[in-house]
Amino acid sequence: MNTPSIRQATSDDCAKLKEIINLSFPRFFRFFANHSLCSEEGKTLVCEQQGTVAGFAKLIEFNVGSSKYGCILWLAVHPEQRRKGIAAALVKAGTETLKKKGTEMVFASVQRRNKASLAAFGGKGFVRVGFWGLRRLFGWRVFGFYRGIWFAPGEIVWMHS
Repeated sequence: MNTPSIRQATSDDCAKLKEIINLSFPRFFRFFANHSLCSEEGKTLVCEQQGTVAGFAKLIEFNVGSSKYGCILWLAVHPEQRRKGIAAALVKAGTETLKKKGTEMVFASVQRRNKASLAAFGGKGFVRVGFWGLRRLFGWRVFGFYRGIWFAPGEIVWMHS
């Protein structure tokens, strides 16, 4: 198996990213994922496997109070490329990218039934953190935190410090 290469997405990747979104997310989330990937905010990393885009991770930064945090907002791998370590490689690269940019912590929110994403984040040092743990970190600014990571019902928050 070839080692996947990770790079920043370009406008040439847009069609492949939309295909991966349509194959990976329920209809409700597709609109938000497409909107986010097309926005100027943040950075999108893509993983190439044998010359084709196999997956992506959308990275954003946000502030809570005077501190800067990062979030891996979307993570998806083409169904034909799953179970090859691509998601884990994207989580690792995304975390490293955000930490290099000076974020204090990196977060992700994952649908609680998405076992593959839960395993990818858990395998790269992310730990689950509930409302009260986040409340201890952010005080009542916790609601600004939830807004910053685009938190949706049914998701679990993961943290990498």
